[in-house]
Amino acid sequence: MTTKLSVNLNKVALLRNQRDLTYPSVTGMAEIVIAAGAHGITVHPRPDQRHIRPSDVRELGALIAERFADTIELNIEGYPSDDFLALVAEVGPAQVTLVPDAPDQRTSDHGWEVATSRDVLEPVVAALHEQGARVSLFLDPEPAAVDAVASVRADRIELYTEPYASAFAAGNFDAVLERYAATARAAIEAGLGINAGHDLTAENLPAFKARVPDLAEVSIGHAITADALTIGFPAAVRRYLDAIA
Repeated sequence: MTTKLSVNLNKVALLRNQRDLTYPSVTGMAEIVIAAGAHGITVHPRPDQRHIRPSDVRELGALIAERFADTIELNIEGYPSDDFLALVAEVGPAQVTLVPDAPDQRTSDHGWEVATSRDVLEPVVAALHEQGARVSLFLDPEPAAVDAVASVRADRIELYTEPYASAFAAGNFDAVLERYAATARAAIEAGLGINAGHDLTAENLPAFKARVPDLAEVSIGHAITADALTIGFPAAVRRYLDAIA
């Protein structure tokens, strides 16, 4: 299965916001990574606007709709607050990834407890489907949690991969990776697609791709931006495309 690469541009916006200038341009960087072969763009607007801002989301939505509508997907991540859902409805992304983040959370660090969040998730998933969006739920590598995702009628899971990345860095990741593979197999059985993201790198991606079946998409932000500081964004994109080939 061909795995698609969606480049998360949050860190580009974070750099721009440090000086409150107009550069680096988020939309300009989107054009660069698309030209280098990325299949999609991911953004995660947070309530404190410390990196991606609502204006960035609108501008990226317009860019993709006007120039790349048939080839590039916009994926918007976030907690399903009223403000987030209003922004999503305005922009109309191809995919919405729902994450259980608190408003002041520094970064995503766990998946949904879907069974106990049904009252929140089920009507949101239905509304997003009415808008034409594919819906993915951020999920820990727990095979038993997959049936609850299917029951709220989400389309995909996004595997939260920080535990795998940590185990890979420690050199002892087989057992952890098998849990991800088992969760993916459960998702396939339930008719769900499989995405993955968080702390994936060009070094740990090949092993993950080899063991996790039917991996539809990976979302990479921090690591690809760090690599781009050394080799440039076009070369970094190509490096990650090679890693998932």
